Amino acid sequence: MSRYFSKRFLFVYNKHKKRMDNMYQVIKMYGDWEPWWFIEGWQNDIVDEKEFDQWDEALAFYKQEWQHMKDDFPSYHSQKNLLATFWRTTDKRWCEDCGDDLQQFHSILLLKDRDIIPSDQYVIAFEQRNDTPAAPYMCKLNF
Repeated sequence: MSRYFSKRFLFVYNKHKKRMDNMYQVIKMYGDWEPWWFIEGWQNDIVDEKEFDQWDEALAFYKQEWQHMKDDFPSYHSQKNLLATFWRTTDKRWCEDCGDDLQQFHSILLLKDRDIIPSDQYVIAFEQRNDTPAAPYMCKLNF
């Protein structure tokens, strides 16, 4: 785990800790990066968020939404830590600063207290993919 990744989650976790202890979030995102990168400002890509008090409720909702996205998109990459991304290779946006088309990703995450779920809650069945996106151009706007 990178130092940036750890610091970013610690900041996000501490910022929301008082109001969200023992809460689960199912978050949908749309943007330039897969969800596991947690690029600075990743929260700006959130398009929907639901909170749950109970793990079982959060997981059931995640499974339902994950299946809908898998049915709707031709390409996907999903991880056992319940971070997943879905895309169409034709869904890109032009970046003036990069001078390149950036792949756009529809993602879904299940977090606990705004952090990646503990490893004892990983679900191996979600570790699957049917495609690999082209390596992203390192757009300077995202760093």
